Amino acid sequence: MLFDPFKLGTIALSNRIVMAPMTRNRADADHTPNALMAEYYTQRATVGLIITEGTSPSPDGLGYARIPGLYSAEQISAWRVVTDAVHAADGTIVVQLMHTGRASHVASLPAGARVVGPTTVAMPEDVVTDTDGPQPASAPHALTEAEIAVTVAEYATSARAAIEAGFDGVELHAANGYLIEQFLNANVNTRTDGYGGSADARNRFALEVTRAVVDEIGAERVGIRLSPLGAFNSTGAFDGVEAQYVELVTALGKLDLAYLHLVDHSSMGAPAVPVEFKQEMRTAFGGVYIASGGFTGETAEQALVDGSADLIAFGRPALTNPDLVNRLANHLPLNDADYTTFYTPGAKGYTDYPVA
Repeated sequence: MLFDPFKLGTIALSNRIVMAPMTRNRADADHTPNALMAEYYTQRATVGLIITEGTSPSPDGLGYARIPGLYSAEQISAWRVVTDAVHAADGTIVVQLMHTGRASHVASLPAGARVVGPTTVAMPEDVVTDTDGPQPASAPHALTEAEIAVTVAEYATSARAAIEAGFDGVELHAANGYLIEQFLNANVNTRTDGYGGSADARNRFALEVTRAVVDEIGAERVGIRLSPLGAFNSTGAFDGVEAQYVELVTALGKLDLAYLHLVDHSSMGAPAVPVEFKQEMRTAFGGVYIASGGFTGETAEQALVDGSADLIAFGRPALTNPDLVNRLANHLPLNDADYTTFYTPGAKGYTDYPVA
């Protein structure tokens, strides 16, 4: 089943293998994609679906060094080079829209941009900058309700830019402690207005962004990624988290999105997401479900056979193996990861992993 074709809305996938979104910090210093990125993604075009690294919908969301954006004419043109190359290799590619929110440092932002979030509380972790190395995260400006409306519109505009750039769709990054999850998570979102103080209010921003993007490009081109029990970027579980997320995905399911992509990083040390909770969320969503988190070829196949997922996302195996599909299909060993080059500039550890 893993190597069978799959119809994802209107998109025909050659197999059920998904390349998970992974920050690689290889964009130019001005946050524009480049030829090296086009080579990287094209090398991996045999997977059924590529989900790009997190890409900011606005200048305010560029909180990490050398992550790409998708809001300017220059970025649209540069991304078009990437998508054209992937499509020429018979691949399928969607862009992950990721606003870093308070997971940010001012040194990484362009002139005039601000670190923003649901509150003014800075993220406790450091943020790596190109100029000064690891630095304490910058204190965010708490978005007002009027500014939230502007931010929602920025997502929609970026989604339209994604289609202009040739992407097959977009994935909204509502996981891993970035802006959308900062609103979702009660440990971060301590607001008492219409965007905080209750499960419904915390879900509001995520739903407004999703509806705006759906209205702009169509539900069949929109997926969303969630990590309800993740702890990255100072999020973590909170009282009522499971009920809140079931309520969220029920509302998302009514929008007929292309897919729900659920993160389980227990293989990397995060708390495990209980099987029963995953199933409850999948049932509540009612659509295509992408599972991710430490899968091997064998466990991925079993998950599909069991019916516990429709598609399987691979992160590090896709990073280190341009020919992942061939290796999994023929039970070939996988390349070892060079962790020292995950986020460094240049081709080393990026486009130089060998094929079998």
